[in-house]
Amino acid sequence: MQKTGRLELTWVGKYEDKVVEPRILLEDTSKSYGDPSSENMLIHGDNLIALQALQQDFSGEIKCIYIDPPYNTGSAFEHYDDNLEHSIWLSLMRERLILLRELLSEEGTIWIQIDDEEQAYLKVLCDEVFGRGNFVNMISVNMKNIAGASGGGEDKRLKKNCEYILIYAKDYSLLPLFNGPYVYTEMSELIQQYLDEGKSWKYTSVLVNPGEKEYIGSTVDGDGNEIKVFRRIGVETLSVNQLAKREGLTLKEAYQKYGINVFRTTNAQTSIRTRIIDFRRENAITDQVLSIEYVPRTGKNRGKVYEQFYKDDVCNLFVWLRDTSEVIDGELYKKDLQGTYWDMNAWMKNLTKEGSVEFGNGKKPEQLVRQILEMTTSPSDWVLDSFLGSGTTAAVATKMNRKWVCIELGEHAYTHCKVRLDRVINGEDSGGITKSVDWQGGGGYHFYELAPSLLVKNDKLPIYQINPSYTFEMLCEAICKIEGFRYKPQDVFHGHSSEKRFIHITTEFVNAGYIKSLSARLAEGQSLMIYGTKIQSDMILPDNIEVKKIPKDLLEKCDFESEVQ
Repeated sequence: MQKTGRLELTWVGKYEDKVVEPRILLEDTSKSYGDPSSENMLIHGDNLIALQALQQDFSGEIKCIYIDPPYNTGSAFEHYDDNLEHSIWLSLMRERLILLRELLSEEGTIWIQIDDEEQAYLKVLCDEVFGRGNFVNMISVNMKNIAGASGGGEDKRLKKNCEYILIYAKDYSLLPLFNGPYVYTEMSELIQQYLDEGKSWKYTSVLVNPGEKEYIGSTVDGDGNEIKVFRRIGVETLSVNQLAKREGLTLKEAYQKYGINVFRTTNAQTSIRTRIIDFRRENAITDQVLSIEYVPRTGKNRGKVYEQFYKDDVCNLFVWLRDTSEVIDGELYKKDLQGTYWDMNAWMKNLTKEGSVEFGNGKKPEQLVRQILEMTTSPSDWVLDSFLGSGTTAAVATKMNRKWVCIELGEHAYTHCKVRLDRVINGEDSGGITKSVDWQGGGGYHFYELAPSLLVKNDKLPIYQINPSYTFEMLCEAICKIEGFRYKPQDVFHGHSSEKRFIHITTEFVNAGYIKSLSARLAEGQSLMIYGTKIQSDMILPDNIEVKKIPKDLLEKCDFESEVQ
């Protein structure tokens, strides 16, 4: 057991790491779909191998990673094994998290959704992989009973209605502010949600006419700064419903027209409100509506003359809908600042219909992923999900014009992910966030399979050999990837790692004459690595030439055993 000199999570087998073979990706053009110029990638295969395969091209490129791994609850899920021995689960997650960290950009974040079965262990594991100082937040998400394990309530345990999202930065010191951590809901939809859930919607009044203001005196705030007090003469307030009826408007049209003047009242416990109540009583003021003007020293309005309205003897404060709403493309949206509690319950009601694919208990709502991507990315940024499941992340990223790489192991890569994404591209997916982002269709993706292992054991002899399914071109690309060269055949060279470092692969006999002919193609200061299956022994090599044997030297680079778990 290695010792790191710090507290950490330990388990049997933790440090039995194998260097995973970085397999090449083979495009199945019959399954690729939509715009051929799209850079999006849907990969079918083990995500550990796939993540290793992505390292060369995507290291440091991914702006946001969202994963929803198996929770290891012991539940019988149709699509994946959710009942692993605890140490095995930890090992599987650790291997993948290490690779995921390398793929993150310097300003990137990873969001990992989990329930309370493994959350505490995962948090400590992430502290180790990403660094405790790079922990950002843990979000509690109200998912009710639909996603993940619900259970409880009939025994000693409480019923589960929350899951958790752990957020880590690649480098917290470089992490930019989240892009307006707000959730936007179209106003009429939000009001209907309130009605459906039996909640009280409070923004129902409109200040139709603020009236004339008349100065009646001043008081001071806690720092002795002046607060001017005005009575409002001729004030008119009506309900939104009254205005809609009077003007023949729908509720949605009324909110769009009068949204800037819509308000609710509250008995806010503030020192200023207390001073206005005292001022009103001391001066025997009977006016229904008062307003004040003062210059706040803190907050978003600091340094500016700020106006507030108060109603009745108790001075209930006017709270304006405009302070928590925004007009986007002519539509009025309620915007709510996000904290570490996210309520997704309303979005769970139609979850089974999202994407037109069934996925048991594992599907997540599109709005959840949208919220994450809005906070962390901009159009054309790269997004990655290595536990794609039913395809939600790829669907949302497509609708939001983000570039994406997504990986799924099971057959539902074909039956769920592909089917769902094809509908999104065709503009046939009307659910999820489609309406709110005005998605009309478009985009595309390339579908990839993982190549089989480059080296396999001989059927009769205890040796390794080149996989007979490999073409020579596949062999060259695979060796380039294993050695860290970029595969780009040109002249006699098959790839390069820099402008001065090249690689050549051959199945011909490599002797002194063969090397001499290759050396003549190198310019001054350039070097060459040669991989061959048959090599003359005891050759004297130039200083800029390195010769390696297939399969011997490849076996020293990584593990070529059967598929990882």
